[in-house]
Amino acid sequence: MDQIVKRIAPSASIARTAKEGLAINVLGTPYVFKATSAETGNSFCCLEASIAVGGGVPAHTHTHEDESFYVLAGEIIIDSADQPAPLRLGAGSFFFGPRDLQHSFHNEGKTDARILVFCMPGAGIEQMFIDVDAAGRRSAGAPAMDEIFSIAASAGVMIAKPSKN
Repeated sequence: MDQIVKRIAPSASIARTAKEGLAINVLGTPYVFKATSAETGNSFCCLEASIAVGGGVPAHTHTHEDESFYVLAGEIIIDSADQPAPLRLGAGSFFFGPRDLQHSFHNEGKTDARILVFCMPGAGIEQMFIDVDAAGRRSAGAPAMDEIFSIAASAGVMIAKPSKN
């Protein structure tokens, strides 16, 4: 079912310093909201994430929003369904992934990576991140995968189930 997003004109500018914004933990990865969809008239949301060495997100597909990444520090590997090989992106690099295109990213470098994540339109995807954070707090660790799949699906994000080898 398609999500209908009501566009509301932003009523104020947004400025946040390096340490400002709602901080959450999404499966062990710290995220900080720099701008929410509500603040941008549902145009986009922006999160800063610190990706630990070995960390990342599994293959998934957004059905409601496009997603972009800007690497601030370190390096991430992005695997996108439309690319013949994974992309190695260092500081200053950018990636745009349109909705309905499966992608994943991870950090296989020697240092933590910092990235900005933009979701356009905002479409309220922040709620998915908040719900995963809350599920982790309730379980005092990683929530059950079925719960993560359910939370993501409710936001129009389809996580690819790991293959059984």
